[in-house]
Amino acid sequence: MNSQSIKDSIVADLKLAPEGHLKIDWVEAHMPVLGRIRKQFEAEQPFKGLKVAISLHLEAKTAYLAKVVQAGGAEVTITGSNPLSTQDDVCAALVEDGVTVYAKYNPDPAEYKELMIKALENKPDLIIDDGGDFVSIMHSERPDLMENVRGGAEETTTGILRLKAMDKEDSLKFPMVAVNDAYCKYLFDNRYGTGQSVWDGINRTTNLVVAGKNVVVVGYGWCGKGVAMRAKGLGANVIVTEIDAIRAVEAYMDGFQVMPMIEAAKVGEFFVTVTGNRDVIRGEHYEVMRDGAILSNAGHFDVEFNKPELKERSTSVRTVRRNIEEYQLKDGRKIYVLAEGRLVNLAAGDGHPAEIMDMTFALQALSLKYVNESYESIGNTVVNVPYELDEQVACYKLESLGLGIDVLTEEQRVYLDSWQEH
Repeated sequence: MNSQSIKDSIVADLKLAPEGHLKIDWVEAHMPVLGRIRKQFEAEQPFKGLKVAISLHLEAKTAYLAKVVQAGGAEVTITGSNPLSTQDDVCAALVEDGVTVYAKYNPDPAEYKELMIKALENKPDLIIDDGGDFVSIMHSERPDLMENVRGGAEETTTGILRLKAMDKEDSLKFPMVAVNDAYCKYLFDNRYGTGQSVWDGINRTTNLVVAGKNVVVVGYGWCGKGVAMRAKGLGANVIVTEIDAIRAVEAYMDGFQVMPMIEAAKVGEFFVTVTGNRDVIRGEHYEVMRDGAILSNAGHFDVEFNKPELKERSTSVRTVRRNIEEYQLKDGRKIYVLAEGRLVNLAAGDGHPAEIMDMTFALQALSLKYVNESYESIGNTVVNVPYELDEQVACYKLESLGLGIDVLTEEQRVYLDSWQEH
């Protein structure tokens, strides 16, 4: 037990640590790729003498990533990236393992931000961000906290959109690796991870059948594809709404109905937003929704459907079940909101499966090592994960599954590299 981390940390209850250790042990047993990288880090010590600040959904899989970075020699400080996804028992266990933690489940907005700033006040050399909050705070409010930052890695689509906007304005002060844009992130985490964990969160929260229901998936990016795929597997009638014509055609050819939100709102029974934008469900849509419609969000922030406009149309709001709020509309209809509009798979569930996050967090660990070694040559911009790191994670994953692939012969390489007739 580390007395310094206990002294510095702010968590709900250190007595919860035993249950947190069990959760971390469970995911560690199911994250062999990250385990392999941990052994490499223990031998190489790529972060020796450095401070790393992490802002991610603070549950068991994230805790194991923090321990892997710590095994590489770093002094690790961690906070949550969503007030409802933090697990207090996991936080307590991390503190016992020597990680400084500033996080609690469901703090008020002011305390949530204060905890995030506390994590940065250790003046990190490297950061892992989720949604761009770390970067935003340091650039807009506390530039003194980034004086040592060499660079970092960003987890989500939303965060990368914010980073690219800063990059375009030439206001980014250090390099950031766009982990979300790596193949081993969006093909597996965004599609299969989001697809499974969203329905896990919805089903355990509502205890209602999905088969035969009309499910409206708002946005058909990689996350939306996963949510739609799993809804179809549960027997739902899936409707997709989009602003991108190409993705809309793709959804249609994948076998789903495609229509504008104003039409989908009339027939939907479950709604899942996965856009990264705000107000994709709003006032005019509430006006035509069916009685009993259930709204959930799998985007990053709780602004994808407009809660103030829903409340304006309501005579009462009450909690009818854990993580379910009932909005009673003036005409008697009821609309239900899951997890306060925050990420339903984390706020009302345990997030993505461990085997999926094994690949994503392996990318995070390797990207952090990459940016530490290359920050001077990268410059203050957003860069992609190098393809060789992406491929390395995939190879480690195949090996952990006991699977192999073919290798090109020299003749095949020559053939593919030649432009002349053969």
